[in-house]
Amino acid sequence: MSVTAADQRIFDVVIVGAGLAGSIAATMLSRAGHAVAVVDPHAVYPAEFRCEKLDSEQMAVLQKTGLANAVRAASTHDERAWVSRLGHLIEKRLSDQHGIDYGRLVNTLRAEIPSNVVFKRDKATDVANGPDLQRVTLASGEVVTARLVILASGLGNALRQSMGMDRIDLATGFSVTIGFDVEPEPGSRFPFRALTHYSERARHRVSYITLFPIGQRMRANLFVYREVGDPWLRAFRDDPEATLNAAMPRLARLTGPMRIAGPVKVRPIDLYATRGYRQPGVVLIGDAFATACPAAGTGARKALVDVERLCNGYVSDWLATPGMDVEKIGRFYDDEAKCRSDARSFALALRMRAMALDTSALWSARRLAAVALGLSRWAMHTVRDAMQRLAPEARAKQANIGAAPDVAVPKAASDLG
Repeated sequence: MSVTAADQRIFDVVIVGAGLAGSIAATMLSRAGHAVAVVDPHAVYPAEFRCEKLDSEQMAVLQKTGLANAVRAASTHDERAWVSRLGHLIEKRLSDQHGIDYGRLVNTLRAEIPSNVVFKRDKATDVANGPDLQRVTLASGEVVTARLVILASGLGNALRQSMGMDRIDLATGFSVTIGFDVEPEPGSRFPFRALTHYSERARHRVSYITLFPIGQRMRANLFVYREVGDPWLRAFRDDPEATLNAAMPRLARLTGPMRIAGPVKVRPIDLYATRGYRQPGVVLIGDAFATACPAAGTGARKALVDVERLCNGYVSDWLATPGMDVEKIGRFYDDEAKCRSDARSFALALRMRAMALDTSALWSARRLAAVALGLSRWAMHTVRDAMQRLAPEARAKQANIGAAPDVAVPKAASDLG
């Protein structure tokens, strides 16, 4: 990305924020032939505790952006995963999740941004938007002019407020995500490639813990439903191993003895949406539009759907005709895939919380049903694997039907077929 002190061109698009969504948008729109400027205070994206793995659905959306291969090359594929519910191992399955530190993920995406994208290492302090041209004022005093502003500035609220948009809190203190590395006892290894262990008891207010590889490390993300000032969180920081074992006493049966290595990072989650976002010349994506609960696994997917639909479905058509009025912008917000993604994200957040905390007969039955479903899948996969192992031997026997009794079956016959 080229860095300029002053550039008075009128860009097609200026993107405020070069995190996950903003970096992808810059690459997609530049590759589509548009003049793009990016505003972000960091020349290199710093380490930040956010999304640390991408599942198969997220990778499928990323494939539509043309950037999936770069992320695959920089991430660690887990390949196989164990699943445990109510303290019991219920499934061993193939998995297609890719572990990667968020800073590395964003910097990998930034490396794909074409060199003709103008990068402004600065902070946007104001956006003056209208039906034709938009002006973004930077902290340095420079003004960047473009036909369209994409606000991908994450959780920051100042720019939205400056444009008369309001943050609507849907659920403050909804959940807390905790991240840390884990290590088996010296001389041993974990028996799994990846593991997801769901809550054992509702009173512990835990959704689940997931262990997955990032390079040579085993990373753990723990999702709990606690207030920021809850003494439990303080106890976890002070003695994470004892606090984790008390909340999930059966976890050690699967992992064996392990220790928590490195710093414990804690990220509280508020669910909010934005009001007054339908305005000319500016469009919000990712957390700038609405947040998601990481426990539901939809945060990165929601942002990816936003940027994919915006860049593949709308921006080029908008730029092909004069003006950038509310009617144009509204087509993105009304996009069927985006609306479905937003609704699913919120619904899954509520469902995951209820699955962890609700002790009513309905949700207790649903937890048991999840165990039964997992066991049935495991049984099905076990039978299938057994049949696949037996198939070569069966085919070998069929191939030798009618052979003379004194003709020996070749040693390699079991591998025929």
